[in-house]
Amino acid sequence: MAFQLRSVRAKLAVLVASSIGIMLVVLPVLSTILHNQLIDEVDNRVEDAKKSFQSELNDDLLDQDLTLRVMVDDSDVAAALRNKNDKAAHDLASIFASVYPEMDIILADNEGKVLTQLGVTAPPERIDSITELAGLVKGHDFEGVVVHGCEKPGSDAPPAYVMAKALAGSGSVIVCQPFNVVYLEDASGKLGLELALLKQGSNELVNATAHFPMHALAKITTASSLHDDGPTTWALARFEPTRMGGYGVASALDVTKIREIVTRNLLYALGVLSVAAFVSLFIGIRLASTMSTAIKKLRDALKGIAAQEYPQVDAIHTGDELEDLATGFNVMATKLQALDEMKKKMGKHMSQKVMQYLLTHDESLGGQKLVVTIVFTDIRSFTSISENMDAQALVGLLNEYFTEMVSIVIQEDGIVDKFIGDAIMIVFGAPEPEEHAPLRAVRTAVGMRRALAKLNVRLKERGIEPLRTGIGIHTGEVVAGSIGHAERREYTVIGDAVNLASRLESATKELGVNVLISEDTYELTKGSIDARPVKQIHVKGRARPVMTYEVLGMKGEPQLESVRPAHMVQPVDEGEMGTSG
Repeated sequence: MAFQLRSVRAKLAVLVASSIGIMLVVLPVLSTILHNQLIDEVDNRVEDAKKSFQSELNDDLLDQDLTLRVMVDDSDVAAALRNKNDKAAHDLASIFASVYPEMDIILADNEGKVLTQLGVTAPPERIDSITELAGLVKGHDFEGVVVHGCEKPGSDAPPAYVMAKALAGSGSVIVCQPFNVVYLEDASGKLGLELALLKQGSNELVNATAHFPMHALAKITTASSLHDDGPTTWALARFEPTRMGGYGVASALDVTKIREIVTRNLLYALGVLSVAAFVSLFIGIRLASTMSTAIKKLRDALKGIAAQEYPQVDAIHTGDELEDLATGFNVMATKLQALDEMKKKMGKHMSQKVMQYLLTHDESLGGQKLVVTIVFTDIRSFTSISENMDAQALVGLLNEYFTEMVSIVIQEDGIVDKFIGDAIMIVFGAPEPEEHAPLRAVRTAVGMRRALAKLNVRLKERGIEPLRTGIGIHTGEVVAGSIGHAERREYTVIGDAVNLASRLESATKELGVNVLISEDTYELTKGSIDARPVKQIHVKGRARPVMTYEVLGMKGEPQLESVRPAHMVQPVDEGEMGTSG
């Protein structure tokens, strides 16, 4: 091409327009053929059939009404009924039946007994056996559709339009127009299509003309539709003529010849369309090849992003938005990789839970008040231990110890707030409140004690003195938030509850226990733990003493090893309590 398309949209427009543009020239022609030669013809013929059938029905009912009136006005008929003269009634009825042989006629006396009938296959003995005609005996006329026509109830006769009139003091005259096969065949010949009579509200067949496509009944609706029956194509539709008591009529019009014309024209159109499509695709493929290659590169790179591999897209030289997209993608991948690396580094210095919270919430200098459970654990006599070890071995021992302890914290979804030398401060219930924080904290402490016992076995095998620790736990209100300088902050919790947890850890040494909890924590966990009261201790800054409890283990689990036999000791003043480490 003599010019260069620099946008993906322009290239796609040429690709689509080159093929669709040609097709749009052909499709209106094809649509016109289909619409004018088939659909319109079908709809018009069906609509004509509806009108013609209704007209024929109205004419037949007028003939039926005329027959009834003439018979009712005939004095000879009235006399035959009054005298209950079967022969005379039959002879008179035969005269009218010869004029309209398609109608059924019944003459009954004033008591309802049938004197004679013509055309009725299974005549009733009494007219009041037909529910709709029971009122004739009392002088009530009837006009409408009867399911079994003038036949006796229970017969398989088709429905019929019935006109019945009572002659005072004489009897009744009943004239029926059955909607039987003969009736449908006669209408079919006049309308030039096949007919079927259907029950009210369904496509269940009552009767039909000989060539009606029976297996298409279930597909017939009030809208015109086409149905192929071997080599024959039928146009089908259902309608409900007035004065037929809700019975439906299905019409089937043979449109095979029309379909053949449409098919032939369609083949011509498809031939033209094929040539047009070939030309347009030839042009389109050349334009699309470069774009498809570029898009595939981007797709493969996106899969790498999903796998957190952060690949770079190979150079794309299309001179359009795809080239800009590839360049932008590489910049994005580089920044995402840097961000992921930053998160990994942050994860080593900050709890994942806290990091995620800070990334998804606005920072607040004022913090928020939370009820949390704080755990302090410290290695006893660590100063003497450090004096006997070189720096590298000491750091290695601490890291091994911290690894064991922190893994328990992570299992219980706690937050390592900070490492203070050989001590660890742990928080449960922050940065968002947690209902079971106290129980998780105590369970963490029990897990730490069991993990320490296993660690000491390994240390002993290496000739290292076992580590001894104390753990203090308290539940109370704190202020939690990002605290520090505007350029360097740390998420932590502060308040009296933190101080008390630290004091409880310090008191474990003097009270001879491993895990010491406050009364507040005990009340929230006593249903799930084994514990014993130790004693009240006085804490600096608090007017009232704090009752303490030693945790012996979790209910249903083996108890922890005690530091010394359980016994109550004398209260220890805050000023007399030593410091750990």
